[in-house]
Amino acid sequence: MSKAAPAKKPAAAAPPPGCTLDINDPQVQRAAIRIQASYRGHRSRKELHEKGPPRVLEPLKDVVLIEGSAAKLTCRISAFPDPFIRWSKDGKELRDGPKYRYVFEDPDVVALVVRDGELADLGQYSINVTNPFGQCSDSARILVEVPAKIQKGPDNTKARKGTTVTLTAEIMGEPAPDVGWTKDGEDIEEDDRVFFEIGSTTTTLTIRRATPEDSGKYEVYVENSLGMDQSFARVDVA
Repeated sequence: MSKAAPAKKPAAAAPPPGCTLDINDPQVQRAAIRIQASYRGHRSRKELHEKGPPRVLEPLKDVVLIEGSAAKLTCRISAFPDPFIRWSKDGKELRDGPKYRYVFEDPDVVALVVRDGELADLGQYSINVTNPFGQCSDSARILVEVPAKIQKGPDNTKARKGTTVTLTAEIMGEPAPDVGWTKDGEDIEEDDRVFFEIGSTTTTLTIRRATPEDSGKYEVYVENSLGMDQSFARVDVA
């Protein structure tokens, strides 16, 4: 019995159109350059994580916080092994919680989010980064902007002729607001008998040796670049 001739191996199929790679093609060369650049970037990032003391790569920047909103302080660091992060405000440590949130956006970026902004949040914020090889720190300010407002207006007042009348309003605003007083819609012209004072949180109108002519409707108003507010009180002198 004769042996069958061995079957011939099928010829390798030609690659589909568009699947060949020409290393002399300018597009292929540009792609190779991009791959090499990406690899060098990867090596650079890896080198940043070599063991050693932490370093600040991009420092904190001052942030403006609008009342009622949130602000974020962001810092890029280099630290390996992984560091211990501590945030503080005016030297007092801040605990991670509903008001202050520690955020780790990627291995090199850390941030602090301050929620429900208010005037009390104004201050100097610092980050301290520590690992077994050392520590580094940086700081920046949160600047708070608050629309001018009157938290408590002056009370209606009845007084006897010849006595001293005082009207006081509790105010707030950042930037510090302009403050004014009027009587029956006219600006009060101050003298040594009728004058007003402006403090950081209050303003007081004083009327010495009050007369019946001092009776009327008094208004206090405050205004800054973010808003204005006003309040009224009635004074009766008899």
